[in-house]
Amino acid sequence: MNTRTQQSLAGCPVAHHATPDAGRCPVDHKAAQFDPFQDAYMENPSEFVRWAREQKPVFYSPKLDYWVVTRYQAIKDIFRDPIAFSPSNVLEPVGQPSPEAASILKQYGYAMNRTLVNEDEPAHMARRRVLMEPFTPEHLRKHEPMVRRLVTEAIDGFIDDGRVDLMEKLLWDVPFSVALEFLGIEDDSDRATMHKFSIAHTINAFGRPTPEESANVAHTVGQFWQFSGEVLEKMKRTPDGPGWMRYSIRQQKEFPDVVTDSYLHSMMMAIIVAAHESTSFASANAIRLLLEHPESWADICKNPLLISPAVEECLRHNGSIGSWRRRATRDVEIEGVAIPAGARLLLVVSSANHDPRQFGDPDFFDIRRDNTVEHLTFGFGAHQCLGKNIGRMEMQIIIGELSRRLPHMRLAEQTYKYVHNLAFRGPRNLVVEWDPAQNPERNDASVLEATQEIRLGAPLAKHVVRDLQLAEVRQVADDIVLLRLVAPDGRPLPQWTPGAHVDIECGHTGLSRQYSLCGDLDDRNAWEVAVLRDPESRGGSSWLHQNATVGAELRVRGPRNHFRMDEAPTGRILLVAGGIGITPIMAMAQRARALNLDYEIHFSCRSRCTLPFANELEQAHGSRLHVHISDEGSRNDFDRLLATFDDSTQVYACGPTRMLAALEEAVSRRALPDSALHIEHFVNTVTILDPAKEQSFEVELRNSGLTLTVPNDATLLEVLHGSNIDVQSDCEEGLCGACEVGVLDGEVEHRDSVLTTAERRENNRLMACCSRAKGKKLVLDL
Repeated sequence: MNTRTQQSLAGCPVAHHATPDAGRCPVDHKAAQFDPFQDAYMENPSEFVRWAREQKPVFYSPKLDYWVVTRYQAIKDIFRDPIAFSPSNVLEPVGQPSPEAASILKQYGYAMNRTLVNEDEPAHMARRRVLMEPFTPEHLRKHEPMVRRLVTEAIDGFIDDGRVDLMEKLLWDVPFSVALEFLGIEDDSDRATMHKFSIAHTINAFGRPTPEESANVAHTVGQFWQFSGEVLEKMKRTPDGPGWMRYSIRQQKEFPDVVTDSYLHSMMMAIIVAAHESTSFASANAIRLLLEHPESWADICKNPLLISPAVEECLRHNGSIGSWRRRATRDVEIEGVAIPAGARLLLVVSSANHDPRQFGDPDFFDIRRDNTVEHLTFGFGAHQCLGKNIGRMEMQIIIGELSRRLPHMRLAEQTYKYVHNLAFRGPRNLVVEWDPAQNPERNDASVLEATQEIRLGAPLAKHVVRDLQLAEVRQVADDIVLLRLVAPDGRPLPQWTPGAHVDIECGHTGLSRQYSLCGDLDDRNAWEVAVLRDPESRGGSSWLHQNATVGAELRVRGPRNHFRMDEAPTGRILLVAGGIGITPIMAMAQRARALNLDYEIHFSCRSRCTLPFANELEQAHGSRLHVHISDEGSRNDFDRLLATFDDSTQVYACGPTRMLAALEEAVSRRALPDSALHIEHFVNTVTILDPAKEQSFEVELRNSGLTLTVPNDATLLEVLHGSNIDVQSDCEEGLCGACEVGVLDGEVEHRDSVLTTAERRENNRLMACCSRAKGKKLVLDL
């Protein structure tokens, strides 16, 4: 044990007497008692460190000699900087191996070296680029029939039993078989021995074996090392065969300095475990979570398109990675805490995934959450999990087959058992029960023939649908109806923020339209939208006016918000609306009043009979409301209006294109700051893609270490998806804001109707579905 470790274990590593301004003490009673090697942590890491996430987001653990980080943004920033935060300690034993264990490993010639998860730059990205092609969605598709066959055969084996331990009969065996086939290993292995190998490797790399366990673990790990080497040598004799390992062997011939023998041996051992352990536990956690929320289980049984977003929310809410590790290569500061060079960091990913600063109402399990794909279960940046999409495929097929063939299964009474370690988390048992007489396939053979769509990548926002019921339809002005939407089973709906919109599917043609939410912000039982019948629309509003009747069901996506109001402004707030554009402005006004902000509403309409919500607005806002009715000779003079406001004013506007253009011109004449004006558009009038007029360009993905070419006949979004990069999307028309990506360098040709003029000038984000580079290259925060 080195001197620093000895000093650390004695208490706080900050020398307060020598450095009075070293920062607040990172150790208190709870930090001193922190011990993740127990069932309470394995069961729910997020709850276990809630106190830290809320009160002490970075603390030092004397028991581990690790600095523990618990909040989303800090962990994401650490992941995005592999230079300052080295992954070199990811597979490092937590404690110092005993001399006996070290001697045993030496006898087996154990020489575990660097792999894709614990290698520093630049070696890591050089190898990753050479070896990543089989992990792309295009290449993974060919494995889908094999995964379906394995899952079907496993379920066939217990479908009539009425009770089964899914971990024993499905969730360990199928991912293990998939891993072997993906790697190209002939499946003639002793399953019990391989399971023993995996557990030993997990305990050795991520656990804290007792002195009694360490010798046995060392023997098993040594045997695993030898087995991996034997398999590798066998593959080298048939390098043209299938599988990722043989692909790597072929790449070794072309890139011998990048793909070395030592690297291949270490990867063989590491990936046998990583390729199935995380998927096994993730599937178990997901099925347990879904069955604990029967309404969500019923939803995916009814609508298989929800399986992909449900998997993503399960990975966020109860993923298979509890924490990950890094080492600081220099003195750094995290959340105001000084961290010395050489310090080891424990990043509690499960805690980050429950951070309310990133995920609204984070403990609420919502399979339709709009930003769930931002979870950190797969990591982020250069070291993001390469196998994430094959894991997604397996989970979707497993859950899809179970929900189709055993929709009536339920959790049995049981005590869950865990392997205590810092990385992989999930139960070693998952017993479910059902009545075989109710198996759907006994009465309907077609159940066995159906398959659901598999999504290799982030869920499509258009699949994240809620079936809501119209509880009220009310005329609020000529050609404007207010729709009150509720969950048919009375479930509460997610909270939303002013400016948020939902997408409503209009019929069965795939047509969907965005409508701003305008109801009571505090009402969790219903959402309200107002719809104007527009004879020049593309059919959405007309369909709703014809079909929106009390009791009717509508398919709704969202809410999503790219028209947010600053709730801590330095000056006054000016809210400007035209016609139906009052809907998002109403919610902003409600929030401004609740926060006691200084605001005014200026509402323009053609005639009084087309003026919606007039009485409600006047009662709620009194003299702060100013109505301008054209037919009565009252028009909103924007130049005159803006003359009464100073440069600290924030202007929020929604309405017809002509009104918004006039407001933009007035703001420009008034020389208000670019950041003063925020606009919500109804339509996007910019041409999205015309291959004959486009030029190709390059995008450098700074965090992923990749450079891609976007050709003239493809969108940036399409290229990102094809390269295994997760970006959510929905409308793909530049209207909804779902595919927003950060820009670090290069000039953007914006083609969306989401960003304001000021936001475009900032040039720090774009909509990947439509925007392109003005020059030859963009650098993105991906």
